[in-house]
Amino acid sequence: MRATLHNFAKNLDVTDLRWMPDDGFSIGRLRIELLSGLTVALALVPEAVAFAFVAGVHPLVGLYAAFLVGLITALIGGRPGMISGATGALAVVMVALVAQHGVEYLFATVVLMGLLQIFAGVMQWGKFIRLVPHPVMLGFVNGLAIVIFLAQMSQFKVPGTMVDTGHGVGGGEWLSGQPLYLMLALVAATMAIIWITPRITKVIPAPLAGIGVIAAVVIGFGLDVPRVGNLASIQGGLPSLHIPMVPLTWETFEIILPYAVILAAIGLIESLLTLNLVGDLTGKRGGASQECIAQGVANTVTGFFGGMGGCAMIGQSMINVKSGGRTRVAGIAAAVFLLLFILVGSSVIELIPLAALVGVMFMVVIGTFAWNSLTILRKVPLMDAFVIILVTVVTVMEDLAVAVVVGVIVSALAYAWNNARRIHATTRESVTEKGAKVYEIHGPLFFGSSDGFAELFDVENDPEVVIVDFADSRVVDQSALQAIEAMAAKYEAAGKRLQLRHLSRDCHRLLNKAGHLMVDSDDDPDYELAVDYDVRTGVLGGH
Repeated sequence: MRATLHNFAKNLDVTDLRWMPDDGFSIGRLRIELLSGLTVALALVPEAVAFAFVAGVHPLVGLYAAFLVGLITALIGGRPGMISGATGALAVVMVALVAQHGVEYLFATVVLMGLLQIFAGVMQWGKFIRLVPHPVMLGFVNGLAIVIFLAQMSQFKVPGTMVDTGHGVGGGEWLSGQPLYLMLALVAATMAIIWITPRITKVIPAPLAGIGVIAAVVIGFGLDVPRVGNLASIQGGLPSLHIPMVPLTWETFEIILPYAVILAAIGLIESLLTLNLVGDLTGKRGGASQECIAQGVANTVTGFFGGMGGCAMIGQSMINVKSGGRTRVAGIAAAVFLLLFILVGSSVIELIPLAALVGVMFMVVIGTFAWNSLTILRKVPLMDAFVIILVTVVTVMEDLAVAVVVGVIVSALAYAWNNARRIHATTRESVTEKGAKVYEIHGPLFFGSSDGFAELFDVENDPEVVIVDFADSRVVDQSALQAIEAMAAKYEAAGKRLQLRHLSRDCHRLLNKAGHLMVDSDDDPDYELAVDYDVRTGVLGGH
């Protein structure tokens, strides 16, 4: 354990904890960061309240989570510019736990979830996010954009008509007539302002300008439209230390562990994929294990302060980056502004029309969706196009974690199948041993190609000595070892010898460890002097 912690500390990029950008801070940069944080905080309010409703908890539970998770991850997270808070992907898992066991079990689960994420970070499991192929990333981005869009549809319903279904809030009466037309007009106006503002000035972030102008119009003219206050009151005090009131028994652990594992996995997957996306936009890389630690610390603390936990939020992260936020100051400012809204600014924030915030999120959807993926579907391999569509659909229909796992599995199977079809052999007579036949193997030998490997040989008609040349191949796994031993056994049964030539050093180590090589001697790395290895059979014991 000490060695693991030492390696983690050694590999931790402490420069990622800097507050200042590479070009230093200025008054202009500080203004951009603070205004970007204010914009994010305004967009966080309805999202946190809505996700609290989905999870079946009080709105302040969601708001406290948005503040605590956002603040801690902004301070020590793996990517400056990322925004974290209460998310819908986690809320849909929490609702069953809250409905069956109550909110105190949720707090205990969030604490355990955080500890699991810290463990994942210490073990540096975050690096496995690199195994996610680009088609899966495209499907993730597109699916999440659609989810963000669909989440805004609840704002087009008459306030107070949505009911608790036991799995979040649902139902409700759609706006119609003049209220609907007014809502649509305000949303469209917000989007237009966001689109026009950067072409006029960059002094104020475009989303903040859209929210400010539309809020001023609605409040000034007294327009009767749904506002933040119609969702719920956001007024409250400082989050206080709260030990989860659950019995410290094995039964409690059995209840919360499955939920904690699922929540930890979903939280890390969404956070690490968002980290990669923000990294692409800002030109920064790395920080995966650091982000796991930050998410874990944030959730552990949140669980002890009455919050519902959270993870990275792609929508708010996109708002921050597009508004100019590039440092930790923007994320910290967003969390502080959110706390100020709860403590002293609730009366003002509750007057903001939901239409303005919906307009901001619609622009986020437009900016998040990978529109180029629609044009490249006919240009990329058919399997990659299928993965893009599959991950998008599963993200919308199920959740992000399931979608990413499905996408990675399908991509891995497709890769294995393509490599399995590549194995083939060319034959020639040996120049070093007269009368011997040489099979030159091309393509990797692994579980997918082992059957194809066996079909390459003609045991009955081959001469007494057969040499298998692996100069253009690699022996990868146990299935490959089994295939070599099985083929050697066939030649042995026919009174013939099978020898291996031009094994790379990694292949030699694998075969020697298994006990297959009769002679323990490496090939020359440049194959100027080749060693022919006799194969020992009966090592793996057949089936």
